[in-house]
Amino acid sequence: MKARVKFVDGMTFVGEAGSGHAVVMDGAPEYGGRNIGIRPMEMLLIGLGGCTAFDVVQILRRGREDVTDCVVEVSAERAETDPKVFTSIHMEYKVAGRNLAPAKVERAIQLSKEKYCSASIMLGAVATITHSWTAIDDAAMPDLLAKA
Repeated sequence: MKARVKFVDGMTFVGEAGSGHAVVMDGAPEYGGRNIGIRPMEMLLIGLGGCTAFDVVQILRRGREDVTDCVVEVSAERAETDPKVFTSIHMEYKVAGRNLAPAKVERAIQLSKEKYCSASIMLGAVATITHSWTAIDDAAMPDLLAKA
């Protein structure tokens, strides 16, 4: 796996993945950025959320669960002094589908956390990671991604 990060100007960088995709990263204005991209530490949380969401959906589908949506909301606390590592991370899963088995949802999340999600396992070496989850029947909440 490879990645490349290129300086643009100010505190703006473009990250390019080996898969050919790119993302803009930028700093906050108080650090010389223009606030036009994701902060690098935010990208770590997005990567963690993406890694575990992929796992959970794949595990549930392999178990013949009818998953129609999955959202992982990730929040974190950081140390107050440099290098300001993450000290605690909480992941809230909202998994939607038709007649989802709650035990299978819980098991998929545990398997992701303990066995499959390399981001979770790496970050778990320096931060306490907790999770909560809700299984939602499609009829109860048709658009899980909509913000309240």
